[in-house]
Formats: sequence, structure tokens, C-alpha cells
Amino acid sequence: MQIKPIEPGSEELMKMYYYIRLGRAIEERLELLYKGGKLPGAIYLGRGQDAIEVGASYALEEGDVLAPTHRDMIAQLPRGLTAKEVFTNHYARANSLTRGKGEANYQGDLKRGLFATVSMLPDFYPVATGAALAFKLRGEKRVAMPFCGEGATARGDFHESLNIASIFNLAVVFIVINNGFAYSTPPHKEMKVSDVAERACAYAMPGIVVDGNNVIECYQETKKAVERAREGGGPTLIEAKTLRTRGHAGHDAAKYIPKELLEEWEKKDPVERFEKYLVDRGFLDEAAKKAMVERVTQEVEEAVKFAEESPYPEAKEAVTDVYRE
Repeated sequence: MQIKPIEPGSEELMKMYYYIRLGRAIEERLELLYKGGKLPGAIYLGRGQDAIEVGASYALEEGDVLAPTHRDMIAQLPRGLTAKEVFTNHYARANSLTRGKGEANYQGDLKRGLFATVSMLPDFYPVATGAALAFKLRGEKRVAMPFCGEGATARGDFHESLNIASIFNLAVVFIVINNGFAYSTPPHKEMKVSDVAERACAYAMPGIVVDGNNVIECYQETKKAVERAREGGGPTLIEAKTLRTRGHAGHDAAKYIPKELLEEWEKKDPVERFEKYLVDRGFLDEAAKKAMVERVTQEVEEAVKFAEESPYPEAKEAVTDVYRE
């Protein structure tokens, strides 16, 4: 099946720029709030992963489903997640998506095709595969997209999901964000293959490696895989190579990341690279950049204020909408 090259237009590019800028602004504020002792729970930042999260998520369409991890808040923004929803959830307020029961980025909304995130990875690989099977049985041209990190590819449910998706030719686009460390373990201590994408051949599906810090490449390759899946071409495994430039969680100083490696990848910052791409092609100038920064900064400020002024849940909420035998 031949999929034509996909070139995003100016409107799409500026929307992706908004999402990547908003995501960066939200995470920077969350980091400050966490270090200042303002948040009741943890933070799991995706700094460095911004490009694949925006590019892959933006490739989906209405009706598709996204199954991200606890580190992929930015991927939820193109699907409709708002800054207010992010901060009310981190503040554990009654008007959050989890109504105060969740913490950090453990939020979702099935109406928008967002599965609530989990940190046990890749638990959503089989869930997304099951969703894709349901789409096929109902004759729906919908696509499922689960995320995980490279460390999670050592688990059995990763391989089981790829196998089932391949056997039934399901519309799943598997995203592996190879961010350099499974908590503190580098890939060369986890696997002998140089690319996770090599594992796709065992399941007769395409395995693609993308520059995880290049928004355009991430979007184009993911969009091709999404359209291929939608038209009956089956699953694809996409590996995005990047580096998580923060620790596993807010408490983690990430001293296991060599200083030289960190400095090398910070020069490839996905937000700055995308801005240069837009400037070089005449889509962005200093005035437009300044306006965008001011826009997302104001949006974040209003969201924090809204969250801090929102009420906590009542005690009786603790036992509503939870599973009990």
C-alpha cells in the first residue's frame, strides 16, 4: 500500500507549534511548583520528548484513541486536554478529570479518545490492541495508538500485543519513545539490538526509526502509519530516538545521565529545532514567537490560578467510581 508523502500546511504547523510550546510551558511550571512543595503528588516530565509526543498525537483524527504513559501529558494536548485540566489534576481538585483521585498526569477522557494514563508499562499496549480489535469487529475505520518506553519492550505484554495486532491485521500504531534510560538503565544493558524497531520484523510489520527531536519527521512518519492502518494495512512499530533530559520523576536528579550526553542532546532541543524550521521557511518571526510565548504563559498562569482556587473533593468521593469486589 502506497501512502503519499505528507506535507503539513501552515495552519497545521502553527497548531503543532502551539501545542509544543504549551506543553513546554506547562512542564516548566509544574517543575517549579513541585520544587516549591505546592503539589501533593509526583511529576513525570517529558522534556526532550516533546517532538514525538506532539507529532504522533497530531497525526490522529477524531474517533481515534490515544493510550499514553504517565510521562506523555504533552501528547494529550492535541487531543483536547487543557492546561486547566492538567493543573487541577496535579492539585487533586474536585473538578479535575479524576475528581481528585488521581495524581500527576494520571488523567484521561474516553469522550476525546484519551485513555487515562498509567505508569505500569506497557500495560496499555494490550488495551490499545483490544480497542483496535473492537474497531475491526464493528467495521470502524479508527486507529489506536499506545505509547511506551524502550525499557517496556522487554516485557511479555509488549510482544503479545504486537503478535495479536499482526495476526488480526489491526489498526494499531505502536509508539516506542526510546528516551535513553529505563529509569536509570541505558538501552545497551537492556537489549542486544541497536534499534527497538528491528523487533517489528518478527511480527511481519513495518519497523520505523524516527528522529524523536524532529517534529516534522515524527508527524510525517506517524501520519503515514496511521493512514496505512486506517485503510487496512495493519500495524506499525515506530521507535523515536531521543533523550529524557529530566529525571524519571521530580525527585530524581538523573545523576546517572553523563554530563556530556546531556549537553549533546540539549543542543538538539525539539522546541528550538522546530522554531528554527518555522523561521527558515518563513512561518515564524520574532514577533510571532514572542506572541506565542506570551499566549501560552498567560494560559498557564490562568490555569494555575484556577486550580489553586478550585475546591478539594468531599470525603465521600473517595469511594465513588472506584472498583470494589
